[in-house]
Amino acid sequence: MRTLILAAAVAALAGPSFAQTPPAQPTPATRAMAAGYKALMVCGALNNAEAAGGGRTVESVEANELLGVYPEIDGLVREMPVEVAPTRVSVGWDEAMPPRTALYSAGRGCQIMPVGWRSISVGLPPQPAAENRNDLLPRPVDGDAAALSQAVDGALADRYGEGVNTTAVVVLQNGGLIAEAYARGFNVDTPQRTWSVAKSLAGTIIGAAVQRGEVDVNAPAAIADWGREGDPRGAITLDNLMRMASGLTSDTAGNRTDALYFGGVGVDEQATTWPLIAPPGSRYRYANNDTLLAVLSIAPTFRLHPPSELFGRLGMSDTVAETDWRGNYVLSSQVWSTARDLARFGQLYVDDGVLNGERILPEGWRDYVSRPSGPQPSGEQGYGATFWLFDKSDGIPADAISANGNRGQYVIIVPSRNIVIVRRGEDPAGKRFDHIAFTRDVLAALD
Repeated sequence: MRTLILAAAVAALAGPSFAQTPPAQPTPATRAMAAGYKALMVCGALNNAEAAGGGRTVESVEANELLGVYPEIDGLVREMPVEVAPTRVSVGWDEAMPPRTALYSAGRGCQIMPVGWRSISVGLPPQPAAENRNDLLPRPVDGDAAALSQAVDGALADRYGEGVNTTAVVVLQNGGLIAEAYARGFNVDTPQRTWSVAKSLAGTIIGAAVQRGEVDVNAPAAIADWGREGDPRGAITLDNLMRMASGLTSDTAGNRTDALYFGGVGVDEQATTWPLIAPPGSRYRYANNDTLLAVLSIAPTFRLHPPSELFGRLGMSDTVAETDWRGNYVLSSQVWSTARDLARFGQLYVDDGVLNGERILPEGWRDYVSRPSGPQPSGEQGYGATFWLFDKSDGIPADAISANGNRGQYVIIVPSRNIVIVRRGEDPAGKRFDHIAFTRDVLAALD
């Protein structure tokens, strides 16, 4: 009898919590996060498109950015009511609580406010947007134009993944535009959230600071909370953070930072608090926090050289790096950019960090971000310093690197072939665009 009672107790413990069965009703915390996700995404899509000279509708956002998101909030984000005003988007989620609100300001994009926030000033000044536009000029295809067209058309027709949603493709060869295609409702003036492509943008912003002599990647990261005597995190270098090798704990795959991204928590409130569980440089663990901390460590340079300055120099006039409501850049994910602007970004690496004869990135920086160091991920791509590597892919040159982001964002850079490939998407959760096969087909067409 005692055995039967014990077995029943164990079975009870193995209920929803242990078996990870979703609760019948979403918790208030889940509803608040879903509302924050929707408010920020609608705010960013509508306002950044308008600033770029394009246009989006709430219906378009719901059919793309809000379709097939994280399973726990997927249904909620579509059913929650949204209210759109010129500089704010609000989403109701609880009758007793204020709606979740995202505020828009020129040059800064949108910031999600904390749960419970009511209409008070947050005091963030507008950030000047990039005004320069470095036009991409079309040029004849050096290769098989028909095969290239077939690959690009295939990307929009789901040839590289069942159920994916390709929204844009841009291909540059020798600095000229040789292919460009968009899904219905998207065009050259449609910024999309870059997701983790922002990590490679962050690495480039760090590189520009290194070129100016303001940053040393081999020095300990300048995080004030780690400066106390005896804090082992004080040994973590900027290089460790850029290589996802900080040794800091991360509680989920990718170290999802939902509270920071959509909950209204500040970067400086949360990202600095994770404890060390492995010696710095000894373990690879993909984590949003590593990039957030790398950017936070160079934040003093932004007073004179904000990200918009670099975007302006590159002609990325429709790219906006957003911040949290406290003014900290969320450069692990929260950047909005067009396909053409990301192609301009990729071209900087094809040109080895030189723009119009002026060195933007240090000499050898491309080799630095392309070089694996220490432990590596077990997947189909290796990892350098904020960039993914093609060191395991047949048919793709070994010097190729890529910036990869959630929902199918890819900027593929092949310096030895003078080629940049951009694929934007809004792929639902569980659907994957095969960017390696697509890259291989594009390169074969241009061989």
